[in-house]
Amino acid sequence: MKTTVEMPDELYRRAKAEAALTGRRLKDLVEEGLHLALEVRRKRRGQPGLAALMKHGCGVVKSGVRDLGSNPAHLAGFGRDAGRHR
Repeated sequence: MKTTVEMPDELYRRAKAEAALTGRRLKDLVEEGLHLALEVRRKRRGQPGLAALMKHGCGVVKSGVRDLGSNPAHLAGFGRDAGRHR
């Protein structure tokens, strides 16, 4: 399949240089990058989020705010899940 991808000029220049230095075509470098990005994302889906990891630690510290340590909503945006909401 053929497609058009827009990217910043600097990223394009760096990718083109990397492809040339390693003796590959730019399309091969882009394809490899997509495979890596999708594989990392697939692996992350199987890992628990910060709320699940901290489940046993909730309530250990007396924050003065009753709900703060036990409500997963307060942990949203921290840890491994932080990059998902950009």
